[in-house]
Amino acid sequence: MSPEHASVLIIVLWITFGLVSTALYFGHSMLFEFRASDNHTAGVEAEQAIEGAARYVAYALTNLTQPGQFPELQWYDVENVPVGESLYWLIGRTNVSMQLDRNETPRFGLIDEASKLNLNTATLEMLQNLPRMTPQLAAAIIDWRDEDTNPSQDGAETETYSRLNPPYQSKNARFESIEELRLLFGADPEILYGEDYNRNGILDPNENDGDLSWPVDNRDGKLDPGILEFVTIFSLEANTRTNGSPRVNVSGGGTNLAELLQEKFDQARVNAIQQRVASATNRSVLEFFLRSGMTAEEFAEIEGDLTTTNAAVIEGLINVNTAPVEVLACVPGIGWDKAQQVVDYRQSQSAVLTSLAWVAEILDQASAIQAGPYLTSRSYQFTADIAAVGHHGRGYRRTAFVFDTSEGAPKIIYRRDLGRLGWALGPLVRQELAQAKETGITTRMR
Repeated sequence: MSPEHASVLIIVLWITFGLVSTALYFGHSMLFEFRASDNHTAGVEAEQAIEGAARYVAYALTNLTQPGQFPELQWYDVENVPVGESLYWLIGRTNVSMQLDRNETPRFGLIDEASKLNLNTATLEMLQNLPRMTPQLAAAIIDWRDEDTNPSQDGAETETYSRLNPPYQSKNARFESIEELRLLFGADPEILYGEDYNRNGILDPNENDGDLSWPVDNRDGKLDPGILEFVTIFSLEANTRTNGSPRVNVSGGGTNLAELLQEKFDQARVNAIQQRVASATNRSVLEFFLRSGMTAEEFAEIEGDLTTTNAAVIEGLINVNTAPVEVLACVPGIGWDKAQQVVDYRQSQSAVLTSLAWVAEILDQASAIQAGPYLTSRSYQFTADIAAVGHHGRGYRRTAFVFDTSEGAPKIIYRRDLGRLGWALGPLVRQELAQAKETGITTRMR
């Protein structure tokens, strides 16, 4: 081979090498583009699954047999629900105690907003009983929502916030979201979120490894959540009967009460009840029950028709049938010394939770009367914390919706994207999704 031919061969080889390299480069680029497009498609599938799940929740709430009743899990699908090639879950909460819940997968279902403490109605003393709460933050909450500009003891008003960078003013008005707590003086992330930074209600591996990974935790095998887990702004109920008419005010007897009793009981029973409550001034429906001499079964028939106020709505009542220990401990008359007893009785006697009457079985009369103004047995606002994945378990998305049923048909009053908080379905679901991908399963995993 002549030197000229050898030179041409070398040039051809280099050109061929360059063309092959370019082809490989574009091939890899197209592979990455395909994967990105596939992940985007999975994300869109998950988003549409969430929209479908929200409509399904609205349908389930529309068909409640008893308005104000917390939906039982057997009434609707809550986990691994297929929507095409997507799956969705409703991330719920335990109603016992957050620290006792050590599952590797979240509880699934709706979240009762009436099982929480309302930031717009809770007293300073009630706020101070929340886990991780400090006197400074409790006082700052009161100062943030009240109308005056005078700071309370340990509290903060505009004078404090104006010294921050950037400066801002105290709102001096009602909370419109629990995320406003992040603006308050003394609201450190450790207080707000605790160990549960992804707000899924379970102890994830990175929340139980000490200082090895974020967030910092005490590695004690128990979830120590922040106060965001136990507060709300949404709990309220319309002060009307199921037929839309005003409830009967029992704060001082009256002819309306007699008419209501006559609808349900015979005249002899009506006379006996009226004789016991005729001159009484009741601060709560529970106090009326204690003085009336009614049986729990009788009271359950009329509880939803009774009130002690003429206001159009009643805000901030805590559902004693669903609230966890940490919230019940904030209720005057219950406290930390009786909260666990209330929950234990509730867990063992689920058949009697048809009204507030069962509370009198646990609390003495003085404590029950003290707790009564803060309690209810009904719920009208529910959070659907929906997580979803697209095909092959990709495209994870998570959105929280708050549904309000206090006016009849459920309506969405709040929506928030929670995808930035990271994976919330626990390690077991992740493993199941990986196994399902390997076997080509695109429907229910179990």
